Amino acid sequence: MTNTNTKIRLVKALQVVILIIFSFRGFSQSESLPETKTPKKKGTFYVLWGYNRDWYAKSTIHFKNDGDPNLQNEKGVYDFTLYNVTAADRPQFDRIKDVKNITVPQFNFRIGYYFNDKKDQGFELNYDHAKYVVNDWQTARIKGSAFGTSFDKDTVLNPNYFHFEHTDGANFWLFNYMKRFKLYQSKNEKNNIGFILKPGVGFVYPRTDVTLFGNRVNNRWHISGVCAGLEAGIRTELLKHLTIELTGKGVYADYFAIIVQGKGNGQAKQKMWAVEAILNIGYSLNW
Repeated sequence: MTNTNTKIRLVKALQVVILIIFSFRGFSQSESLPETKTPKKKGTFYVLWGYNRDWYAKSTIHFKNDGDPNLQNEKGVYDFTLYNVTAADRPQFDRIKDVKNITVPQFNFRIGYYFNDKKDQGFELNYDHAKYVVNDWQTARIKGSAFGTSFDKDTVLNPNYFHFEHTDGANFWLFNYMKRFKLYQSKNEKNNIGFILKPGVGFVYPRTDVTLFGNRVNNRWHISGVCAGLEAGIRTELLKHLTIELTGKGVYADYFAIIVQGKGNGQAKQKMWAVEAILNIGYSLNW
């Protein structure tokens, strides 16, 4: 009798345990939230093209060549500096109407990527084809020596004997970090306006046209220094893809290896400050 009662108690206890287990599982399943997939964040890839105007601060240009002391021409020995030289840009916007010459004016190219849907941070490869032309007939101080003669005086820069320009580009290449501050966004999120800030560093890749002692050479393109810049302005996106940027930019460039009269025939050094006004138009695409 005792064994029978014990067995009955054990069966009842087991039934209670099983009931509790299944009740708990049912409660857990009914209370758990359905699994949701986190939407994948999309970045934004874009390409921009446009044009610029440029203004330059006065700069100092140092010319040096360890040539033949017996020569009285550009291949001889010279080491002199021109101080506080003024210069201007050369926009040539009249060439834009001819499609095959759209790269002749002072143009810009941008390719960039915003990390996520917010489009608030990213990186950009930034190129400005800016042109720099030393003003002819200005009076500048010249100090140094050439062909065994020393001098320190003011001189008029006659283009028949001296001319200097980076007109196949002063060519600022920069890698920028981008920060965007949203100012407005439409309800359908297809149109927005934002303030953008782009600090960056890079290199200069000029082709320098130099007339020195009456001898002119349009030198080859080459990396001749480094630069840093800060660009800021308004970025507008219309219909989700059309992108327009209107910005201002400050650039500091250190040209420490300018070719003067061909490779191995003199070098020049120049530190330059420039300010740019830039208008770019392009296309954005989620990626």
